[in-house]
Amino acid sequence: MGNTKSGAVSKEILEDLKLTTKFTETEIVQWYENFKRQCPTGRISKEEFENIYSKFFPESDAQTYAQHVFRSFDTNDDGTLDFKEYIIALHMTSTGKTTSKLEWAFSLFDVDKNGYITKSEVKEICSAIFKLIPKDEVATLADDENTAEKRADKLWSFFDKGENERVAEGEFIQGVLENDDALRLIQYSPMK
Repeated sequence: MGNTKSGAVSKEILEDLKLTTKFTETEIVQWYENFKRQCPTGRISKEEFENIYSKFFPESDAQTYAQHVFRSFDTNDDGTLDFKEYIIALHMTSTGKTTSKLEWAFSLFDVDKNGYITKSEVKEICSAIFKLIPKDEVATLADDENTAEKRADKLWSFFDKGENERVAEGEFIQGVLENDDALRLIQYSPMK
């Protein structure tokens, strides 16, 4: 995407990112310069992404979750994130609108990318999220949320679906928007 050999971000990518994110031109240019310094090839591998992500969760096992996050943003399935994919990932996970974040969350939970979420996919992502929670915080969780399996069961119950049914994107977004517990269960926010 764009001219990855150039020392400057292409006008096309710059304009596209200004439209799709809330970042200013100056911020995008600064991010690009930083990105090029850290990733001279113009791409981040899954391993590099996992390494960066793990620094945000030093007390936890972030590798599995980072792999799922990476998959959800590697939109062209080439096994790397280019600058545009990277900035969109930053935007979606930090400053995006709630609906946009939930669209991204759906893609995170849609492990097989078939447009639906199953209970087994919910269990897989809840397990990855649970690994982000430091052991001392796990001890303080409610009884119905103190294991990955219980959290997955609780989240699945909000969608009013049977064990073998599936949830479409609209149902997922509506279900999470209508329930603060569901919103809390699809993410992990470290205790301060």
